[in-house]
Amino acid sequence: MGGGTTERAERGPLHIVGVSGSPTAPSRTTALVTDVVQTLADRVDGLAEVVELAPLLGEFARGPYREDLGENALAALAAVESADVLIVGSPAYRASYTGLFKLFFDHIGQYALTDTEVILTATGGSDRHALLVEHQMRPLFGFFQAHTLPLGIFASERDFTDYKVSSIDLRERIDSTVERALPLITRSAIPVFARADSF
Repeated sequence: MGGGTTERAERGPLHIVGVSGSPTAPSRTTALVTDVVQTLADRVDGLAEVVELAPLLGEFARGPYREDLGENALAALAAVESADVLIVGSPAYRASYTGLFKLFFDHIGQYALTDTEVILTATGGSDRHALLVEHQMRPLFGFFQAHTLPLGIFASERDFTDYKVSSIDLRERIDSTVERALPLITRSAIPVFARADSF
């Protein structure tokens, strides 16, 4: 993967996209994803974008196929598929990610996220749900052949105040995850010319 720095300079800033799988708004999951996206974007001078799935729920109910979806849902899918780095998050529902989160990624092209760097995050009412990141989310992105970064971030209700990150411990975990992700992201986030889902 030599020459990545030069190629990225030619492409412009990294496109960092967050996806919040919460079906409600406001949402602690959205707050966490947004914070991680912005923290990373600030470090690499990247372009930050956050996709909230809650407002798109109706568009995903229009039919089973991608061509059935509304334009906002299609734009969200395109943003994720074109991202250099993804930060994904879901609240814990019945020991897994939400059905809305899964439905969204069911419409992502099978090869669209190949080699994309992904930071996994999740929220829950208590730390009992912390293994959601490892046991549920990591295998999903393994299917997409994405690079899930070693550190995931789990946050509970006590880490937020008024839907904003307020815990010093969570702040340190976010900063540590971003810091450790930087060498991997800056080495591997280079153009992928065959990232289409037309195989």
